[in-house]
Amino acid sequence: MNDADISKTVEAFLGGRDTAVLEKPPVAAAPVAPVAAPAAPKPVAERDLVAEILAGIAAKAPAQSSAETAAKTRRAFEPGSMGCTWEATKAESPDLVSEVLTRVLNAQGVEDELPLPESLAASFEAISETGFTALGDGVFATMDEAVEAADAAQKQYLFCSMAARQRFVDGIREVVLAPAMLNRLARMAAEETGMGNAAHKVIKNRLAAEKTPGTEDLTTDACTGDSGLTLVEYSAYGVIGAITPTTNPTETIICNGIGMLAAGNSVVFSVHPRATKVSLMLIKLLNRKLAALGAPENLIVTVQAPSIENTNAMMAHPKVRMLVATGGPGIVRAVMASGKKAIGAGAGNPPVVVDETADLDKAAQDIVNGSSFDNNLPCIAEKEVIVVEQVADYLVAQMQARGAYLVSDPALIRRLEETVLNDKGGPATECVGKSAAHLLEKVGIKAGHDVKLILIELPKTHPFVQEELMMPILPVVRAPSVDEAIDLAVELEKGNRHTAMMHSTNVRKLTKMAKLIQTTVFVKNGPSYAGLGAGGEGFNTFTIAGPTGEGLTSARSFARKRRCVMCEALNVR
Repeated sequence: MNDADISKTVEAFLGGRDTAVLEKPPVAAAPVAPVAAPAAPKPVAERDLVAEILAGIAAKAPAQSSAETAAKTRRAFEPGSMGCTWEATKAESPDLVSEVLTRVLNAQGVEDELPLPESLAASFEAISETGFTALGDGVFATMDEAVEAADAAQKQYLFCSMAARQRFVDGIREVVLAPAMLNRLARMAAEETGMGNAAHKVIKNRLAAEKTPGTEDLTTDACTGDSGLTLVEYSAYGVIGAITPTTNPTETIICNGIGMLAAGNSVVFSVHPRATKVSLMLIKLLNRKLAALGAPENLIVTVQAPSIENTNAMMAHPKVRMLVATGGPGIVRAVMASGKKAIGAGAGNPPVVVDETADLDKAAQDIVNGSSFDNNLPCIAEKEVIVVEQVADYLVAQMQARGAYLVSDPALIRRLEETVLNDKGGPATECVGKSAAHLLEKVGIKAGHDVKLILIELPKTHPFVQEELMMPILPVVRAPSVDEAIDLAVELEKGNRHTAMMHSTNVRKLTKMAKLIQTTVFVKNGPSYAGLGAGGEGFNTFTIAGPTGEGLTSARSFARKRRCVMCEALNVR
């Protein structure tokens, strides 16, 4: 799926009336009073959503798989199936994963246990509820066992060629992109965590699988002269310990797994306890695919019972050379204090600024789409709107016309505060990632599923403005001018250096905000998810490392630069 297809799929889910595939039939939302437009509004196009969604999800099968192509182009000698030692080329075992996954994942009746394959050519059986956390296929009883296994695997992996690494990365993509697998990962994650929108998680998993860079990200620098030749190349760290969040559990495993294996590492995942089943199922299936492709055993591992204790054991283990944390500020601080090389992808509070020069109709649609995407779980999603006073009324009205529900009753706002905030003023866990209709129902309002977002006009000091809620409640703050709006956006972003958006046609003001806010992702005149590569250019990542400075992580982020020098000769100048 190319960028245009991805963008079309996202718009199909988010731009129309019927977005929540798991929800009840819609009930009419509260009527919206007309507001005089500063400029003539553009019509909202009607869409054939069913056709577009089906076209977007059902990826066209390639004429030939990457494994088949690799088999035809292999040399007489290459890294073999047993630990990537060099051996004569052998016929590959049949690739059964793609063929069997659809049958397995759509099966109505499943076995009680997870049988292990007797050989690489054995058929993969259904993974049942009891099998998700069974030992084997990369799942270990203790963290020490998991790390030791990953360390042994990485020592073998050193002798695999770059072509073999890419073949393994392509295998990960192949497993995830099977339509039945995409759907099951999305539904399991939504059901197990109780957060998000399954239809949107399909898009996120597809993005992670298709647009995360592989070995092509590992470029080489060369320098020649009278004194010889010097190469500077990206080399593996070794064993990486990766901590995944409950908000993007499978997406993080996919994008980290691809990038870390492409860079030559093995990875120990410490998954979130509230996403145990879906995370372990994915890790098991990836291990089976890698085994079928001849990879060293246990390149991707985890523990049977994720916990804080196991995470601490992983961080302290001497054979873990790098730590990568995707999550809240607490876990990021922990890895930064570990004394090891650490990449921390922490929280954000992404603001979006709208000035008087913006295309207000498009801005309204983009903000509703971006802020409601997966019920506002993505860390890049719009968390508060700062709009110039003179166009505020029109922007709010256009957002209402596109699926936002405006709450203005002070008593209702207080009930929302009591419902969605905890005793410390932060987001209540039980409300994170819930739908707008669900949150409104909790305060006594029946809203249809065409309502994607709750809008509330608030002062900048309100907790909804100051806190990253990760739920589809979007506060709107008015500013007298664009310059004051930009200053407020910088203040509310709180130096996280994560993500910000701005809608404007004033290039100078766009440039001013970009320079002042210093976020890793800055989206101009688009929805926040364009910063993930959905409807925007560039690669995808779900590990955006603002606190430790790596920014958008990819394979090279999980590698170190090494220099190889040949003296006295080897240049042709």
